[in-house]
Amino acid sequence: MPLDALCLSGIAAELNAAAAGGRIDKIYQPSRDEVVLALRAPAGNVRLLLCANPSRPRAQLTQISRENPDVPPMFCMLLRKHLSGARVMSFEQPHLERVVDIKLEALDELGDRVERRLVLECLGRGANLILLDGEGRIVDCLRRVDGDVSSRRQVLPGMFYRLPPAQDKLDPTALDRAELEGLLARAPEEAQADRWLLDTFSGLSPLVCRELAFRAGGETDVRLNVLGEEGRARLLDGLERLLSAVQEGRFTPTMLLRDSKPFDFTFFPAEQYGGLMERQTFDTFSQLLDRFYEQREALERVRQRGRDLIRSVTNARDRTARKIGLQEQELAATRGRDRLRELGDILTSNFYRMERGMGRLRAEDFYDPEGKEVDIKLDPLLTPQQNAAKYYKEYNKAKTAEGVLTVQLEKGRKELEYLNSVLESIQLAEGERDLQEIRQELTDTGYLRRPSKAKGRERRVSSKPMEFRSSAGLRISVGKNNTQNDLLTCKQAFKSDIWFHTQKIHGSHVILWTEGGQPDLQSLNEAARLAAWFSQGRESGRVPVDYTPVKYVKKPAGARPGMVVYTTYETAWVEPSEELVKRLRVK
Repeated sequence: MPLDALCLSGIAAELNAAAAGGRIDKIYQPSRDEVVLALRAPAGNVRLLLCANPSRPRAQLTQISRENPDVPPMFCMLLRKHLSGARVMSFEQPHLERVVDIKLEALDELGDRVERRLVLECLGRGANLILLDGEGRIVDCLRRVDGDVSSRRQVLPGMFYRLPPAQDKLDPTALDRAELEGLLARAPEEAQADRWLLDTFSGLSPLVCRELAFRAGGETDVRLNVLGEEGRARLLDGLERLLSAVQEGRFTPTMLLRDSKPFDFTFFPAEQYGGLMERQTFDTFSQLLDRFYEQREALERVRQRGRDLIRSVTNARDRTARKIGLQEQELAATRGRDRLRELGDILTSNFYRMERGMGRLRAEDFYDPEGKEVDIKLDPLLTPQQNAAKYYKEYNKAKTAEGVLTVQLEKGRKELEYLNSVLESIQLAEGERDLQEIRQELTDTGYLRRPSKAKGRERRVSSKPMEFRSSAGLRISVGKNNTQNDLLTCKQAFKSDIWFHTQKIHGSHVILWTEGGQPDLQSLNEAARLAAWFSQGRESGRVPVDYTPVKYVKKPAGARPGMVVYTTYETAWVEPSEELVKRLRVK
């Protein structure tokens, strides 16, 4: 759902309770649309995330670590200049506006206490984060809005800040029951109840309006003329109860899940989806928002930062797949080559019947068990001997082609397997360092050009594998790309450690560090389930995972990064589990 004004009021109250009075210790800007303030709050250290991304604007406390760029953006440097060491006084929400106004007390260049404000506008495409001085003037903002972008309101440094233009809707909290009933009586009879609520009142999201309609009439798209007097009364009762709960601060952070995946969220237990959705409640909105956005934001960051890698690898993979398809067709054509030799033999035995200029010879096929006759096509420009030699030549050519194509196909299939593994690695990347390591790998293997200006002074980066700890306390490492897989399996792991990999599908190398002892069954099972999760079989119910001591895993000479062979192994069928991944992850 869009973060509506009612839900945002609950978030503002939560932030006031948890972070008001805190002092800004550090300021980060992990991406263009996100700012993280590390606060030393009365209740402990917290991280405040202010996100002005058009598709997911929000303010929350977060437990998720975000990788920061090597060079801070200009807006981040500006915030550090004005807000480092500032104290957060309060989080305020203008009435029924999707805006959070953070009041701050900072020190200026002379050491005097001054007021500063950080305004987060959660307005979809108009989302913005704006720094104001004590007089309400704009110091700067994430997105500058000039007259070419909007004729209604400009957001530029030096201008006085104004709230976004109000919508032509009514404030439901300012109306009594009689006024609400009068509005409803004047509504068009054929209007849908949820659309009437959405078009009439400010602060309500489509999900909230559908929920009120569902509770009043049993359907989300019920029309006013179907509700009747009792249904209309239930509609207004529901609206008043909802507004009363918001004013009294009674919120239930609720996430809706479809097929166990986050689908939507709201501030009350929504009933409109029935059994189609699972409902999961959280203690705080911050916990809910971390859970809701964690996976989709990670995937989006990878898509944005790794777009060039995905495009390059996908093009190379498609090109290799097309090449394999053509070679398979050519190989299939060589399988009938013995017939070419047989036709050459038949021509050789019938030279006495042939002469130059003939276009076809009909002769007995002595290779046919029934001795049937066969028509053999001839080249009129060639002698009988040359025609026979032509068939023998085509036979030998096909025989040679079979050997060459077999080798090329094996090489192509290994290349295709490698490229698919790289695409899987890109999905596992957790930040720019991981993506840079994959770029290095693709440059080393010839799929990406090495920048000419970097020759001789290229600085190579290295990231660390993901670390987990089994329930029994054993360390488990998971490679995020082929470079890490090689490092873990071929250099770091001891021969007695246990290696895990999904059977016949792409996935990470997983090492269970045994520390010279015999691992317990639960640790083996947990390592296998991690291998299943970090693979292409993540969405499957049960996944086969091969495991064996590292001493049985070998890397063939000249093999691509991450490619290994193993012979002695056992197979476990396990179920991937995201909950297990989160529980065992070492932060």
